[in-house]
Amino acid sequence: MADGPGSFDRFLWKHVGGKTIVNNWKGMSGIPVSTPESDAMSKDLKKHGFKFVGTTIVYAFMQASGMVDDHISICWRRTGL
Repeated sequence: MADGPGSFDRFLWKHVGGKTIVNNWKGMSGIPVSTPESDAMSKDLKKHGFKFVGTTIVYAFMQASGMVDDHISICWRRTGL
């Protein structure tokens, strides 16, 4: 991980290519608890000494921070509606 202002931000966002992933789920049952991106971020964070960063908690963080938009297609909070 690089040092300096914004470096942790860049470290996190590199796992989603620098932009929010907008998924197109039809219902709640299709939303996963982890993805290859959260797997990679979890592994990378652990490599840098972070604890309690399993793939599921990392995916929840990605959703909460806006890195992933998992609002179902009919939700008013969905990106682009």
